[in-house]
Order: sequence, then C-alpha cells, then structure tokens
Amino acid sequence: MNSIDAFMTLIQDDLGLPVDDSDVDRALETVPGWDSVHLITLLSMLERETGRSLSLPAALEATTLRGLYDVAVAG
Repeated sequence: MNSIDAFMTLIQDDLGLPVDDSDVDRALETVPGWDSVHLITLLSMLERETGRSLSLPAALEATTLRGLYDVAVAG
C-alpha cells in the first residue's frame, strides 16, 4: 500500500463502498455502508496487499479510514 489514494481505491473497488477523499477523516460509523464485516474484510485484504500481519487491537482502536490506513502502513 503506497498511498492513501490507493487505500481508498481498494475500499471503493474491492469493498464496493461509495467513499471518496472527503470520507478519509470521517468517523467510521458515519462512512456510508460501513460495518464490522467491512473492517474484517478490509484487514484481510490489507494483509494480502502488504504481505504483513496487521494488529487487530490497533485496527479496532482506529476511528477513521485514515486511522486504518496508518495501521496498514505501520504494520
């Protein structure tokens, strides 16, 4: 994952959520269509994409898509 734009494209294309740049810092519970299943699916996709295991506790603490991106790039 080399940019927040690539991360957002992954969410749009692979999760099918209608997000754009304005949703990056929005609280997850207000992102259109977001639910806990999307979180687990996204984490699995990010692990495949990055080739690393991601911290579930860190992901659960993330409150925005940017926060989840930070978990993905921090490994």
